[in-house]
Amino acid sequence: EICRVTDRAGGFVSSGHRDLIEMAPMDEEEDTKLPEENQEVDPSITLCHKIFLLSNPDLCDDVNALGEEVKAFVIERSMATLYPPYCEKFGWMMDEKAAEDMRARKEARVAELDAKIKDAEDNLGDSEVRDALLAKAEFFAEVGDRESALAAFDACEKKTVAIGQKMEMVFSVMRLCIFHDDWVALERQIAKLKDLLEQPGGADWERKNRLKVYEGVYKMARRDFAGATSLFLESLSTFTTYELMTYDEFVFYAVVCAVVSLKRTELKAKVIDSPEVLAVIDNIAGGSVRDMVNSLHACKYREFMLAFPDVADAVNKSTWLHAHHRYFLREARVAAYAQYLASYKSVTVASMASSFCVSEEFIDAELSNFIVEGRLNVRIDKVNGVLVTNRPDAKNALYQSYIKEGDHLLNRIQKLSRVIDL
Repeated sequence: EICRVTDRAGGFVSSGHRDLIEMAPMDEEEDTKLPEENQEVDPSITLCHKIFLLSNPDLCDDVNALGEEVKAFVIERSMATLYPPYCEKFGWMMDEKAAEDMRARKEARVAELDAKIKDAEDNLGDSEVRDALLAKAEFFAEVGDRESALAAFDACEKKTVAIGQKMEMVFSVMRLCIFHDDWVALERQIAKLKDLLEQPGGADWERKNRLKVYEGVYKMARRDFAGATSLFLESLSTFTTYELMTYDEFVFYAVVCAVVSLKRTELKAKVIDSPEVLAVIDNIAGGSVRDMVNSLHACKYREFMLAFPDVADAVNKSTWLHAHHRYFLREARVAAYAQYLASYKSVTVASMASSFCVSEEFIDAELSNFIVEGRLNVRIDKVNGVLVTNRPDAKNALYQSYIKEGDHLLNRIQKLSRVIDL
């Protein structure tokens, strides 16, 4: 059973953030409430997805309506730092009065927060000073002022003793990095949080599980689908990262990554038969994700090809997967083709084309590309219209690996010898 300890000072919590499990000092008060599933995704993450769609209007059904929605949100939240660049990027007409009002509201709020910090420093204790500093940092994060937010979080960290509170601030900074598409900074924050988890008092299973989701998103965005799959699957039954995504979205990412990184037997055991996946997969992409993964495992390639375009479209519209859309298309098809060909020593092109519900010309072109890339162990007999598989055994594969590594080592030695001669 997971228990939860809250900040005894009643620390500031903004919308989209919450006090979560904290292995705090023994004198802190315990709270057994668990994170709630109906918690909303952090508004900055929601805005991040909308900005992505605005930046790719061909993926948006009504770009004008979305643009007005985003503009209204930016003005309402007093995001004065982001308003001018968004106007330039999306072709909005700059409203000088609105911009001035945003700056005025922001400055007034900052002055109010500074006054609270000063009052806490003069009349209250370190805990109250820390709460006031955190409120200022959270405010800067909410209005999209990244540099000011980072400086404020640093100042707050210096006043923070509890490991759990420090970890919550790192989670906030990580969301800030994701919003600004700074994956290098996110990597540093992940490493920082791992260090905190190793410190005395930092052994927090709930935060460790949340970190797996953040790190999985990082790996997915960097095209490490195998690493992302491992982290996502470990978090299926312990998911509480509702500030980053909904559970349906999480399962979508887990299944998509698994399809292109797991073997057929692993896909069956870890994804298709997973109770956590089965509970929500019918609701994802209109059931297309379910149809795609089930038909792939059941070798129903016609159904696979019918469901595949809808899943590919969902991948294309994903903020964090869009850059890997073509990679997903290619790897998913390779997995299906390799699985089909593994059942035959030879098969006609016409038979394979019929199984996948495509033309013979399409299959011929597809397989030709993958054969050249070394992704499929098959050769095409164009005269007889036959595909002949040629599966290399393990010894031959090891031999080819040694040859490749030997050539690489020889090239490096030759380069080194030329440098020494100079």
